[in-house]
Amino acid sequence: MAKDGMFYAPKSVTKEVVCGPGEFTIAAVALDHGHIYGMVGGLLDAGATLKWVYDPDPAKVEAFRKQFPQAQIAASEAEVLADDEVLLVASAAITSDRAPLGMRVMAAGKDYFTDKAPFTTMEQLELAREEVKRTGKKYMVYYSERLHVESAIYAGQLIEQGAIGKVVQVMGTGPHRLNAGGRPDWFFNHEQYGGILCDIGSHQIEQFLTFASCSDAQVAFSRVNNFNHPQFPELEDFGEASLIGDNGASGYFRVDWFTPDGLGTWGDGRTVILGTDGYIELRKYIDIARESEGDQVYLVNHEGEFRYNVKGKVGYPFFGQLIRDCLDRTETAMTQEHAFKAAELCLIAQHKAMSERVVWSVSGK
Repeated sequence: MAKDGMFYAPKSVTKEVVCGPGEFTIAAVALDHGHIYGMVGGLLDAGATLKWVYDPDPAKVEAFRKQFPQAQIAASEAEVLADDEVLLVASAAITSDRAPLGMRVMAAGKDYFTDKAPFTTMEQLELAREEVKRTGKKYMVYYSERLHVESAIYAGQLIEQGAIGKVVQVMGTGPHRLNAGGRPDWFFNHEQYGGILCDIGSHQIEQFLTFASCSDAQVAFSRVNNFNHPQFPELEDFGEASLIGDNGASGYFRVDWFTPDGLGTWGDGRTVILGTDGYIELRKYIDIARESEGDQVYLVNHEGEFRYNVKGKVGYPFFGQLIRDCLDRTETAMTQEHAFKAAELCLIAQHKAMSERVVWSVSGK
């Protein structure tokens, strides 16, 4: 699946099981995006037990069961939600449908784990905030470009250890290969996918908040455009934004659908983190013309220049932490406010870009 980010589902070499068989039972509902495979796989590696799968499309269900044959096929979403053994529902629904499903899951007394982006409107976010308060349940988000990337996990550890001092800026690039022929119709419908900053921009904003230790930020600038896909008039193939964190750190990111066919993976995702005592660069999925393997970490500080290949060496602690958070009602994997804040800033950036939009061609206005 290296050519298609829609089915990005890395396997952990270092696994830490945090619960016993049957102690944390999950279900998968709504299989519209391939990220569901990474979400469920990560939870199973950490000890979760998969009981149910449901989607109205039998073909999606059968494909899912080829990888996870232990999943029973539910006759309906209601059957899953009525099962008291199920503690968490994982979902990768159409983006605009993720929040309504989450409301139903939490109302049924279960925690919810959704693919990014978790919302397409600010109204959905506010309803989710209210339902979390009312039910006490979790509305967690699969921000996979940090949570399921070992180089990103390792960068966070380096920052916590003080390897580059205080972070003052984070720059990220999130290019993706379009693979238009393999995309569902909803992917090109703006109301359903929410826009490029709402969608893949969510990864970048979440990473900025995490690496720069920000609890909030202002969107200083954002822009979206469709430069080269007139056959898909509602697609935005380019987006960028800059943010200023509540602690003074700055962030800039670019996301796009322009990955060329010659690249050996679906996108050359990179992150550069500047600190007061050094900097880190992540080459997440490939180190072009040098290493086909991703998870390359470059560190420069007062002690020297360093390069680390961390593929298969760090693991993905988020999934085990999430399981324990659900069982223990703690917030070690990610706070609810952090998950919602990243989503909120994505929505603000998307709205700002659209309200101030100037349409450009590659040759100018």
